[in-house]
Amino acid sequence: MRRTAWSAALLLPFTACRASYSALDTASPEATRITNLHWLILWVTGVVSLAVIAALAIALTRRRTAETRAGEGRRARAVAAAAIVSTALLLWLLTASVLAGRAVATPVGPGALRIQIVGHQWWWEVRYPADPPSDTVITANEIHVPVGRAVLLELSSTDVIHSFWVPNLNGKKDLIPGRPTRHLLRPERTGVFEGRCAEFCGYQHAHMGFVLIAEEPDRFATWLASERRPASEPIDAAARHGREVFLSSACVSCHAIRGIGAFGHKAPDLTHLASRRTIGSAMLPNTDGPLAGWIVNSQHIKPGNHMPPNLLPADDLLDLVSYLRGLR
Repeated sequence: MRRTAWSAALLLPFTACRASYSALDTASPEATRITNLHWLILWVTGVVSLAVIAALAIALTRRRTAETRAGEGRRARAVAAAAIVSTALLLWLLTASVLAGRAVATPVGPGALRIQIVGHQWWWEVRYPADPPSDTVITANEIHVPVGRAVLLELSSTDVIHSFWVPNLNGKKDLIPGRPTRHLLRPERTGVFEGRCAEFCGYQHAHMGFVLIAEEPDRFATWLASERRPASEPIDAAARHGREVFLSSACVSCHAIRGIGAFGHKAPDLTHLASRRTIGSAMLPNTDGPLAGWIVNSQHIKPGNHMPPNLLPADDLLDLVSYLRGLR
């Protein structure tokens, strides 16, 4: 009996994509300033809260006595002193916030790497513009940057308001339709950092993530050169058949694969899909099982996304997965 596409998908390895990180583990000057401001506000407001609770406890437990002029005077001086201290603390926090904001908004120099980020419901389009335009690299949900170099992100949205946020590198930046904006990243150490959309943007807002990989300049240059190449040729008969399945299906109306005549632009570019760590906007690991399940019925995994179900025969599905997993 011929296997169904669903059973074939379930037979392949499947592991949930989970990431653990701390937003306070800073990797750039901007993130460090924001984190320092966080700790300052936390400690100041914590101490003030404890002082207020202590004063309230003393007031509730003291025995009532006859009012005296001396008692009234002490209370008036205590209230005045508390007001002065509160004002000074608020001015201190305001000054610290302004200084941190100015440091985060430091102008970028002429040698910055330009990356264009476009927010979609619910995934991230990533472009590395080049001259000539044919060398432009297009990928999705995974951003590679070199350490030790300023990165200028040119942000825009095609539908609703999104918010780009990599907590370890800088604060949030809103993407408003029709109003392109810029954001600065200056990674100081290598690492893999998780990013999120920080503005409610619809049903799958919680599943609009991405991965940012900060790497040494040489490694980044190698990655960028590799991404400029067209799709690699299938290595065996199964992958060759998988390519034909892709070209004869509805996939080509939305997805692009450079070098095989697929020019869709409504969904992520798949030219080097197998080199990415995740699929589904950082929802799932990029392995055989999750990829097969996503192809067959992504609505079951991420309801409301714009990809329709693909009811392929099991053998076609397995060969298509084999082809896509070879796109490095």
